[in-house]
Amino acid sequence: MTQAGPSTAGTATDLGIHLRHKRELRGKSLNAIASAASISTAYLQKLEAGGVKQPSPNVLHQLGQALELDYAELMRLAGYIVPGDARGTRRRRRRNELTYALSSEELTDEEAKELAQYLEWYRHHQAKF
Repeated sequence: MTQAGPSTAGTATDLGIHLRHKRELRGKSLNAIASAASISTAYLQKLEAGGVKQPSPNVLHQLGQALELDYAELMRLAGYIVPGDARGTRRRRRRNELTYALSSEELTDEEAKELAQYLEWYRHHQAKF
């Protein structure tokens, strides 16, 4: 399983998967997000399919607002360098009880994927309250 980090350039596929996952998690249609981001539905489909090598920062910003996503993360996933953003490094260094407990046993790729999806769902729902 590959993950784009602060020092790893993202790919069009990474970005597309991320966008589709977030859109579906929020229960939004292609048309609704494309309209909110002021782009065509066809262009959003192409982005989600990994068919756009490096969308413009402006498009990424619009999509970030439409999907309530972190702009710097979208920039990283699209392969842009985000200077001065140490968020990913701090996260790697920060350890808590859950991190310690999970580090004692290797997770399968499927377990890691399921945990990541649950965490995203939980954070999304917590943000509403």
